[in-house]
Amino acid sequence: MTPRRRATLRDIAAALDLSVNTVSRALAGKDAVSEETRERVRAEADRLGYVPNTMARSLVLQNAMTIGLVITNPSNPFYARLISAIEARGRVHGYSLMLMVTEDSADNERRVAEELMRWGVDGVLAVPIQHGTDHWERLEKSGTPVVLVNRDLPGLDADLVGVDYRDSARRATELLVASGARDLYLMEEDLDISPVAERVRGFEEVLDEHGIAVGYDHLIRVPTRRREASSQPWDPIDAYEIGRDLAQRIRPGSAVLAGNDYFALGLYRAFTEQGLRIPDDVAIVGHGDHPFAAYLAPPLTTVRLPAAEVGATAVDRLLERMAMESTVEPGVHGRTLLPAEVVVRASTREVP
Repeated sequence: MTPRRRATLRDIAAALDLSVNTVSRALAGKDAVSEETRERVRAEADRLGYVPNTMARSLVLQNAMTIGLVITNPSNPFYARLISAIEARGRVHGYSLMLMVTEDSADNERRVAEELMRWGVDGVLAVPIQHGTDHWERLEKSGTPVVLVNRDLPGLDADLVGVDYRDSARRATELLVASGARDLYLMEEDLDISPVAERVRGFEEVLDEHGIAVGYDHLIRVPTRRREASSQPWDPIDAYEIGRDLAQRIRPGSAVLAGNDYFALGLYRAFTEQGLRIPDDVAIVGHGDHPFAAYLAPPLTTVRLPAAEVGATAVDRLLERMAMESTVEPGVHGRTLLPAEVVVRASTREVP
């Protein structure tokens, strides 16, 4: 079967005995075209199934009306919400979204940057793997502004929009200290990225300010799963296995701050199997406020991350850079870190 040819402006013009220019102006809502002609053109366009050729228009205007989004893993609940927010915000301004996934692979990230350059997107929002800047610098030199999202990349002269993870860890740790915990643990993914480093920093700062010692075994690293293609980046089984050993040595009245709710989920099972009561024997705080957090027994105290706000703010920042990129001086790019919210539930003890 011969595929049906796509209808063009010329087809509409021929059917109505009008010029192509008149048809184009009518569909674009331009002046100097009567309402009667506009209605005739629209009706004929509907009859023929005419769809504007966005790629051809982009070549003429040198504007693809497309934003590239580079993320590490779409199954991460934070990034799933982020993608939705970015797509919605971009759509408001007439931009489509080109999603690229790196799975935290340096090779994938370099390939993705080259592809975005070839496609000629108008701007790029990137969650970087945080190893190497050359490919992002080439993209910027080609005239495509880059805004970093959620992860910093020292050495790259670009804006950053993300979460204030240091502050979120500080406030969560302050809550645990205020509730009486003096033996505190931090469980984090074994991945060298800025969100993890900032949470460790916030945790240690609070304990130091309160004169609470942090032993070498109080910073617990969980092997990363993020380099497993198309996988859920975290699995409760990892924290569960570590939690079973931790339950044997943890002291009553202790507390664990987990870098994500999946780790907290694994700890729940490990601790309860060992007869530890949450929060009486050990308090737990997570990160992410995933849907299951409120339905655990007891409901999990956790940090609610502003994914939608990060996405919308990142799009706005990118649009600003796209509008003024030629006038931006090196080194004047800014950092916007949005606050998270500590959602207090029953997995932590009451503050006296």
